[in-house]
Amino acid sequence: MSTTPAGDVDLAVIGGSGFTALLDDVEVVEVTTPWGAPSGPIQVADVEGRAVAFLPRHGEGHRFPAHRVPFRANLWALKELGVTRILGPCASGSLYPEVHPGDLVVVDQAIDQTWGREQTFFDGPTVNHVSLADPYCPELRSTLLAAATDGPLPVHDGGTVVVIQGPRFATRAESRLYREQGASAINMTQMPEAALARELGLCYAAATLITDYDTGVEDDPGVEPVTQSEVFAFFESNLPKLREVLIAALAAVPAERTCGCADAPGGLVPDLPA
Repeated sequence: MSTTPAGDVDLAVIGGSGFTALLDDVEVVEVTTPWGAPSGPIQVADVEGRAVAFLPRHGEGHRFPAHRVPFRANLWALKELGVTRILGPCASGSLYPEVHPGDLVVVDQAIDQTWGREQTFFDGPTVNHVSLADPYCPELRSTLLAAATDGPLPVHDGGTVVVIQGPRFATRAESRLYREQGASAINMTQMPEAALARELGLCYAAATLITDYDTGVEDDPGVEPVTQSEVFAFFESNLPKLREVLIAALAAVPAERTCGCADAPGGLVPDLPA
């Protein structure tokens, strides 16, 4: 159970690699779920008079690699607090020379290449084939895009992120294949996070900070493949700018939802584990 009454917190941010706090002045909230503990305690802060929950996706000290993140517990915990809209910023590699490190891509599509993860709340006996044709809430994505466009980072409106299993990075052949499939960014955590949010009727949008060129740029052999230390260092150095965009977006989120995300589950409720 949470120590904050449900309904008090409507907005949330799930932070990516190295993104462990949104603001300093926070109330720490412990939440338990039928799917175990979330990545860590949830931090609740005031943003322009609105209570916003923050949850570091990878936990303290980055203790959860991408394929071990407790995605179901994270999304359920936020919903239990009353959250209805979530921003899920993350780090990604670029698959195109024109998408540069330091750019922000407000993605609108995803390709899921993960496997073996707990992908759904509907494990049975209830079955619910929720539509994910457009995995990101159009209303929330529009708000995030407007804030990013006025922010300190170069912005790309739309793009497809391919989500790989990790924890290893892609091979050159894999990156070529993903680029041929139309992906412009490569990441390890957008799925099943976006899908699980939709199953719970939550709005979800993401801005991915480009930290590297993945396996390099084929027409520039001087660009070396990515390393973990480079990703973490680049993401951390750009966190103040990303935080600025997120806070502006949170302050601008409309008071009421007019999208169809809340209706996506069709009234069906997941069966809780025994």
